Amino acid sequence: MMGYYILIGAIALVSWLVSSKLKSKFKHYSKVHLRNGMSGAEIAEKMLADHGIRDVKVVSTPGMLSDHYNPKNKTVNLSEGVYNQRNASAAAVAAHECGHAVQHAQAYEWLTMRSKLVPVVSVTSGLSMWVVFGGLMLGAAAGVGLGYWVAVAGLVMMGLATLFSFITLPVEYDASNRALAWLKAKNMVTPEEYKGSEDALKWAARTYLVAAIGSLATLVYWGLQVFGGRD
Repeated sequence: MMGYYILIGAIALVSWLVSSKLKSKFKHYSKVHLRNGMSGAEIAEKMLADHGIRDVKVVSTPGMLSDHYNPKNKTVNLSEGVYNQRNASAAAVAAHECGHAVQHAQAYEWLTMRSKLVPVVSVTSGLSMWVVFGGLMLGAAAGVGLGYWVAVAGLVMMGLATLFSFITLPVEYDASNRALAWLKAKNMVTPEEYKGSEDALKWAARTYLVAAIGSLATLVYWGLQVFGGRD
């Protein structure tokens, strides 16, 4: 058990470092004001229009870095800072979230797979560790009886969450690539502004990478607890 806590602690530390770096980057690039004077909301609306997307609405949402695209009601939700601000950070985030809207409109396969997993993972992710732990308490490591199968069921649930985390990676990286390609192709930003947008999105993507690695490490650890004690 001590090994697990050390592992989780190390992952939590890396996650905190990446998250802090991300916030630092966005704060820095929020001072790089756009030459074109457009706000994040205006950037988003233009990117949607340039891709022929007319049924997606750009709205403001509370919080910091709470930006997301909602495929259910087709809304690009931009945090208040991004929605109103006119800087490289706002341009990067707004274009990135519109990248998801473009993925949805073009039926991007990785986004489709991710969307199908959302209902399942939203239910199982919070329960999986408790199910595995319960199975172990019932004697799963011995490889016999109900406890073993309870633990295996928990591992399957945990595996779905891990799969979800890794499917998220190409979705996020592709959205950033679409955003940066559009910003450059349409001359929406200067070279300096583009560099800031690119750097900010790279650090945002790294948060998803750390999360995926953490999910995999947790799955492997608990898998060893369940299967490692078997003869």
